[in-house]
Amino acid sequence: MSEDAGRTKRMVLLTLGSNIEPEKNLLEALAILDHELDIEKVSGIYEGEAVGAPGTPRFLNAAIRVQTDRSPAELKSEVIRPLEARLGRIRTSDSNAPRTIDVDIAVVGDLVVLDPEAGLDIPDPGILRWAHVALPLRDVAPAFLHPVEGVSLQEIGNRFEGMGDVHERPDLRWPQPHRRA
Repeated sequence: MSEDAGRTKRMVLLTLGSNIEPEKNLLEALAILDHELDIEKVSGIYEGEAVGAPGTPRFLNAAIRVQTDRSPAELKSEVIRPLEARLGRIRTSDSNAPRTIDVDIAVVGDLVVLDPEAGLDIPDPGILRWAHVALPLRDVAPAFLHPVEGVSLQEIGNRFEGMGDVHERPDLRWPQPHRRA
């Protein structure tokens, strides 16, 4: 029996974004995540301006809801960073630079983590700040209560309706994720 056998799975919400070949890279990232994790739900795809980087290509953003027994640090080191590297993500000092893919851990159940050394800030502060984060998360877990704010992702997402230029792209759809038995 492995040492992980007793670990409990919990809901994790991940956000994805790309503004370099975004349609191709988002689909490829989803396929990789579907192979690595138990995806329960996939959001619509949203398009919007790049935050803090005027004149750069527009972003496509989405979110997924998964079940995993991995810790946030394990998820980041074993799944997210290798996926980003595989899709050509280059990290620079410019946090607003264009990217092939960006995957962030937005929520891990009711866990609250602030570990700058590990690069973990959960729940993602962007949930309350940015439409491109809040709207896709609302799609995948509307009834989930933000662990700090105590309000649902539906309520948070609704605050961003009609604000800014982030809008759903109904012409872009994810294929259904592979469901494990």
